[in-house]
Amino acid sequence: MIPIQRREKIYEMLKEDGSAKVTELARIFKVTEVTIRQDLEKLEAEGLIVKEHGGAFIKNVEDQVRNIALVHQENMEKKEMIARKCMDYIENGDTIILDSGSTTTEIAKILRGRKHLTVITNALNIALILGSDPNIEVIMTGGEFKPPTLSLTGQKAADFFKGLNVQKLFLATAGISLKSGLTYPSISDLVVKKAMIEAAETTYLVADSTKIGKSALASLGALSLIDYIITDSGIEEKHKQVFRDNEIELIIAPS
Repeated sequence: MIPIQRREKIYEMLKEDGSAKVTELARIFKVTEVTIRQDLEKLEAEGLIVKEHGGAFIKNVEDQVRNIALVHQENMEKKEMIARKCMDYIENGDTIILDSGSTTTEIAKILRGRKHLTVITNALNIALILGSDPNIEVIMTGGEFKPPTLSLTGQKAADFFKGLNVQKLFLATAGISLKSGLTYPSISDLVVKKAMIEAAETTYLVADSTKIGKSALASLGALSLIDYIITDSGIEEKHKQVFRDNEIELIIAPS
């Protein structure tokens, strides 16, 4: 990995986790701590992060947490369309898992008013959106708090799903590719995503078309982990064929 690519991945990881230690980054990227410190110095010079002793953290994360705001707010029109399409696959009485993320947050916003739903989530903001609706039972996982994504992660979050049998999972991702499969900026999330998939009878991947053909730092596994993908009409024909070849049903919003 060339230095500019490594710095991009470091920045993506910090945007996802909020902070990281030099020792941890050196281990993940298989470079020296001196190299990581140089990377962090460049990112700080660009005004993207703040260095601290032994590590770094993302700028403005305190304000985002205080305002219950997510970092990732790109392509919101596409995400809103995808969320509306998801309503065709959620019925009164369902028990579902809503993964953390900006697209799943849009699903939560329009779930209010459904009857006798049980929603399991690792996202604090989703719990706050749905928690006041008397017709929706909200259950949160435990785990380590990640400020930028307002989510709970790590092994404790994953352990929550052991022994559960849930009808539907609406899963988020950062990148989808034929080579790497489902990818995420943070390694700590992988164990949680796997546990969610194992607990669900049916997995719907919700991802706008800009994420298809891209790869983030850590791979969860092959596309065969999911049953459906719900995306927008911006998806390219070559990517449609990839899903067909992997026997994954493609659902395109707003059709």
